[in-house]
Amino acid sequence: MPTFTTYDGTELTYRISGEGPPLVCLPGGPMRASAYLGELGGLSARRRLILLDLRGTGDSAIPADESTYRVDHQVADVEALRAHLGLDRMDLLAHSAAGNLAQLYAAAHPERLRRLVMVTPTAWAVDLPISAEERLEVARLRAGSEPYDTAIAAYERLLAGASADEDADWAAAVPLAYGRWDETARAHVAASAREKNAGAAAAYAGAGAFDPGATRAALRGVAAEVMVLAGELDGNPPPVAAARLAALFPRGASDVLPGGGHFPWLDAPARFAARVDHFLTTAS
Repeated sequence: MPTFTTYDGTELTYRISGEGPPLVCLPGGPMRASAYLGELGGLSARRRLILLDLRGTGDSAIPADESTYRVDHQVADVEALRAHLGLDRMDLLAHSAAGNLAQLYAAAHPERLRRLVMVTPTAWAVDLPISAEERLEVARLRAGSEPYDTAIAAYERLLAGASADEDADWAAAVPLAYGRWDETARAHVAASAREKNAGAAAAYAGAGAFDPGATRAALRGVAAEVMVLAGELDGNPPPVAAARLAALFPRGASDVLPGGGHFPWLDAPARFAARVDHFLTTAS
């Protein structure tokens, strides 16, 4: 895979898939190798995907200073990749926890963004909390069949702080992350442990990573168009929270993918790819 050297001498890798205008893609997890993004539901047929393995994940090197796993330090990795690719401005896609990296990048380098897509992003960087009831409202859309009734009960215990076995309850709640709990979803879950750097994940949102007030203020100066894409069946974030995040950007908008969970390119691949491509190609 192609490589480049980032600001502190760490060698990072990225995968290129498809043809067309480039789209830089940041994986979530946090700190899961980009392999789980696959072809993003066939988006590679429309765009040249540049899928970054964050430091210490996939084929990217472990940094000499592992404190640099903290997300604010990785903003410079994204900027180094842009410069390496020779892009004056770039289209950027970030999934899940990488939404925080994208928010920090947008705040630091707004002039380098053409358009930004955040897919089911978390918003720790701007301190947008989501209530337990907002999460459960979405989860309860699945009520009435298994494995969802068991998953909802486990999720209720976790959110109420009443779980006697958190590991077991999180495992039981996993089907809620997917629009369909099928073999594809189960294989996606099984791959997570080998694709994720657990130590890096623990450091990702560590103390000092975020200054929400400053980031919110900076995002008000982002001129790029921004789309926050939520899954109809995802509680992390639920569609109402995705709309709150989009509202922080002057040209932000949220959209909801019907039938989509936290990984919507698996649940509705054709609709996902078409929606993202439409946003990136439609003239403003």
